[in-house]
Amino acid sequence: MRVFVTGASGWIGSAVVPDLIDAGHRVVGLARSEASAEALAAAGAEALRGSLDDLGVLREAAAGTDGVIHLAYKHELAFFDGDPLGAAEADRRAVEALGEALAGSGKPFVLASGTPVEPGRAATEKDGHGGGTGAVSGRPDRMATAEWALALASRGVRVSVVRLPRTVHGEGDPGFVAVLARTARERGVAGHVGDGTNRWPAVHRLDAARLFRLALEEAEAGTTLHAVGDEGVPLRAVAEVIGRHLGLPVVPVPPGEAGEHFGWLAPILSADQPASGALTRELTGWRPTRPGLLEDLDAGHYFRVPPA
Repeated sequence: MRVFVTGASGWIGSAVVPDLIDAGHRVVGLARSEASAEALAAAGAEALRGSLDDLGVLREAAAGTDGVIHLAYKHELAFFDGDPLGAAEADRRAVEALGEALAGSGKPFVLASGTPVEPGRAATEKDGHGGGTGAVSGRPDRMATAEWALALASRGVRVSVVRLPRTVHGEGDPGFVAVLARTARERGVAGHVGDGTNRWPAVHRLDAARLFRLALEEAEAGTTLHAVGDEGVPLRAVAEVIGRHLGLPVVPVPPGEAGEHFGWLAPILSADQPASGALTRELTGWRPTRPGLLEDLDAGHYFRVPPA
């Protein structure tokens, strides 16, 4: 297949692209910058200059290829610029543009979302559906956009959603775990919220990349998959590994002080949010083979200080 990938040079996309190419697919990757275009060319992909806001570019690329994997998201806008609604609305417009271009084609359309939170138990692939437009003032959030996309199955699109856990880890990870390690350095302690028994699901990015390819190749229309390796890693265990590697004390941070200590990451750190991938493994035969979160963290690459 000739596959159009948004977010192709990002953290997950840079693993998905070589996985697709190794499997014999050709890749057209959306590139926001010249540096991204050069990285895609070096990986053996064709670069298409544009962004999530270039809806005409997205429509034309979707119509002109054999399938789409949508990974791009405005994470900087959502987390660092304090505008999660703006990021969600930009994503919704992009998904609508891609979906409209694919309607009636029978082509595969795989998009990334996040695992839901189910109080007291691990969320499954059957959870988080039927939520309407979203929880923020009736406007779309990322999961609601995924629900909109799944409805494209009735319009002749072989659509599937791959839900990602709270951390997609691996060497070079710029995400939540890297932020935790940096916060520990800055604060002089490796902290966890409360007693630290709240759990995060996790997956290695190379395992996640393989599931996106399997979804593109095989998933039936309307399928929801969970790219979950570790069902739930206690955040206290994560803090303990960070503390050991950095030589810092491991301390509980009272929930009322989490915002001051962890900043924007505090709400995500405070929730217990395990997730299961059992149905995904049954449906696809996908099995994670890379290190789990604690093993990967203990390998030490999260604690290397880059040269000045």
